[in-house]
Amino acid sequence: MTPQEKRNERMAARLIRNLERRHFEAYYCRTAEEIILKVTDLIPPGSSISWGGSMTIRDIGLTKALKAGDYQVFDRDDATTEEGKVATYRKAFEVDYYLSSVNAMSESGVIVNIDGNGNRVAAITWGPKRVIFVVGLNKVAQTVEAALQRARSTASPINAARFDIDTPCQVDGLCHNCNSAQSICNYIHFLRNSHPERRHIVILTDLALGY
Repeated sequence: MTPQEKRNERMAARLIRNLERRHFEAYYCRTAEEIILKVTDLIPPGSSISWGGSMTIRDIGLTKALKAGDYQVFDRDDATTEEGKVATYRKAFEVDYYLSSVNAMSESGVIVNIDGNGNRVAAITWGPKRVIFVVGLNKVAQTVEAALQRARSTASPINAARFDIDTPCQVDGLCHNCNSAQSICNYIHFLRNSHPERRHIVILTDLALGY
């Protein structure tokens, strides 16, 4: 085991304890294969599933695996019209399991997300019976304030570039705390505790995933 792997294992153990104190269910998986096995073990066959715009769950092949499994999947990427996409957003509130990643998480276990439309943070807050987060340890910051800074200064400018939208951070890669009409930083969400207890599941991983 490398020094980084040792550090990550110890860090994940501490994070799991902190998350469990906040009433989350939490696990640690090193590889994409382990994550997919854990998620499919957690979700019973026949369950309804949807997810947000997370690159993390797409990049590891999780969405593809779920669509190939015995589940009822609602994927906004399958919508051919804007109306169909919005309908999928609304359907997400009724599913058994909603999957997402996070923009940042503090070492104490507070999850921070920033949204443009708010559909993801709305579903995380209320609606789906359970929410599963896949979180690379690269998104962990020391404090809640540092987690917010990571979400604003790292994740949001990269996502703005991914969507190719007209915001000041597209010019220089820096957050300008803008009020652009195309801003994707309209809703800032802090998840302090899982409520009801264990509604939220966090799967931590060594993999440097997402933004």
